[in-house]
Amino acid sequence: MILGIGSRIKHSTYGAGVVTNVTSKMYWVTFIDSGLETIPVDDDFEIIEGVEEEVDTISFFEVENVLKTLLKKYSDISEVVPIADKWKGGKIVFEPGDTNLASKEIEIDAFFHKIVMVRDRIRVMEQKINSSKLEEQEKIDLQQYITRMYGSLTTFNVFFKNKSQNFVGSRSKK
Repeated sequence: MILGIGSRIKHSTYGAGVVTNVTSKMYWVTFIDSGLETIPVDDDFEIIEGVEEEVDTISFFEVENVLKTLLKKYSDISEVVPIADKWKGGKIVFEPGDTNLASKEIEIDAFFHKIVMVRDRIRVMEQKINSSKLEEQEKIDLQQYITRMYGSLTTFNVFFKNKSQNFVGSRSKK
């Protein structure tokens, strides 16, 4: 049996996910922990909730609603974001200009975790703005602020192991 779009599965490697596209040989599955992956239809996974309808009869709107429901259900679960190996176990030391004051040390892993939490919260805010009933121009204006926030945070990209998880601000057109 080939699963339809909207089916929920649990993969042995990638964890829980939702089928978002289907061919005769492959599933496109959006996993909670690892994002979009393609897997063979005969791969090792458990069917949590199978959809057996014809693939053509499910609209993008229905898939979007399933994804929104899953995001709401698992909203407290964040993407796993690894820190670059060279920073593991390191510390950040803040030295005040006033020599009478003590310095402050913070573990880089804890600092990095806070950066990732800020990024995740900006993404949620971005999704809420995009799905809101605001006027299109208001959405565009708010999206520009979010892009500038990402741009301000690009300094911290040095901590990310995977470049695909970096902050990206607006890019200049050459």
